[in-house]
Amino acid sequence: MAAGTSPVTAALAAWAFAVATCVKLLLVPTYRSTDFDVHRYWLALTHALPARQWYTDASSQWTLDYPPFFAYFSRLLSLPAPVVDATLVSIPVADSPPFAHLLYLRLTVAFSDLLLLGSVLLLARDARQRQRPFLALALVLWSPALLAVDHVHFQYNGFLMGLLLLSLYFLEQGWDLAGGVVFASLLCSKHLFLVAAPVYFVYLFRHYCCGRGVVKGLGRLVLMGAGVAAVFAAAFAPFVYYGQIQQLFNRLFPFGRGLCHAYWAPNFWVFYIILDKVLAFLLRRLGFNIAIPEASFTGGLVGDSSPFAVLPKVTPITTFLLVILAMTPCLVKALSNPQTKHIVRWVSYACTCGFMFGWHVHEKASLHFTVPLALIAMDSLNDARHYFFLSIVSCYSLFPLLFEKQEYLIKVMLLLTYAALMWVGFTSHFAANSDQEGKKVNRSGSTVKKKGFVGWIGLSYLLGIGAIELWSQVLHRHVFGDRLPFLPLIMVSFYCGVGMIYSWMWQLMYIVRHT
Repeated sequence: MAAGTSPVTAALAAWAFAVATCVKLLLVPTYRSTDFDVHRYWLALTHALPARQWYTDASSQWTLDYPPFFAYFSRLLSLPAPVVDATLVSIPVADSPPFAHLLYLRLTVAFSDLLLLGSVLLLARDARQRQRPFLALALVLWSPALLAVDHVHFQYNGFLMGLLLLSLYFLEQGWDLAGGVVFASLLCSKHLFLVAAPVYFVYLFRHYCCGRGVVKGLGRLVLMGAGVAAVFAAAFAPFVYYGQIQQLFNRLFPFGRGLCHAYWAPNFWVFYIILDKVLAFLLRRLGFNIAIPEASFTGGLVGDSSPFAVLPKVTPITTFLLVILAMTPCLVKALSNPQTKHIVRWVSYACTCGFMFGWHVHEKASLHFTVPLALIAMDSLNDARHYFFLSIVSCYSLFPLLFEKQEYLIKVMLLLTYAALMWVGFTSHFAANSDQEGKKVNRSGSTVKKKGFVGWIGLSYLLGIGAIELWSQVLHRHVFGDRLPFLPLIMVSFYCGVGMIYSWMWQLMYIVRHT
């Protein structure tokens, strides 16, 4: 357990982790996506073949497209595998994995969550609020989004989020060099966290290097650069030596995949695409000759054609510029007033910007900002309200990932249980600390009683999720039969997109006004 953690907190943390682990074990035989096959193959690939063949092997469709540190992580997980079953690490892999393979890989995900456990405990420590570490652990470890994505769908987000939170802990403690090195290690494990790099760069430059004189500042800049460069060298230098760096980067950045994923993530581009469709329909009805695009939103483009009928074509550089533009207020704040207490919020906002405006965003990427935001949800009643709202929207947006009937009741019960636990946890947390915080929290407590925890607008929106789900599961087939099978997914993306837009704007306004 984290240094300085009280015995009571340690016991509660162990209990929370044990409960989460039991739930994960119950989820072992549930649905698994093709991501399970991907990671199963990577386990065998990194064990059976030398590193020089990891990014050139094309004997399977599940080619390695994560950075080298994740490949080393897969190699580490593969070491005990032959004891369980030698075929776990043999190529080619079996088409239908036996239960031993499934159990082993499920357990590797659960085991790697230990890093997440430790990082949450470190970040959530507060001597004034003894229940805070437990509530933070419950919010993160019991999150239905994390359980669904990692322990049903199958990924290792818990391990990766543990690295991010560990880096943020170091920054909060003022250990900037360690924070920068750990973040570099995260980038060498999953490159999608690059979206947070501008905030890290500005914050570390301003907080670690500036304001200490030219000589000392330059020395710190060199030291930070050397530390980060050493991490990247450890990850990529072998593949530079093998002459495979171009091949590796082609695997990491396949821009031909298209603007959107197969299931549209609930972000800005959902509204852009729907607006294009509506405009095209209206213009055709008015007699304009609007061609039907040949290209796809989700796949590679057909030549230089655009998937949009009316609105301008969106390119990767366009999305990059939009992400940076949306992030600019946060970067200005980090540059002008680099306070450690705001770094978690700034990084969360950067990840939100990447989710809202990025290229080929996966719906699962919402974990990159919902998990850190869980740790500051106890800072104020407004933060708690925002997290309560956002986490429900984010979790519901992931429902289409688990589309088989046998998992339906599981995902619904997980979300409803989590919502109830959040409500109980937040209300008891702020009630327990009302005496310590004085009149300010007492006034907040009276606001909760008068207006409810999320207010009538937020509550109405959240209840609307039930209406969307009722339509998707029951009413759609009765109204349209087999027609418009994509409509329920579009409705989920659109409706959750409204909630995500609100969350992005709320975070932006908070950062502008209060950091």
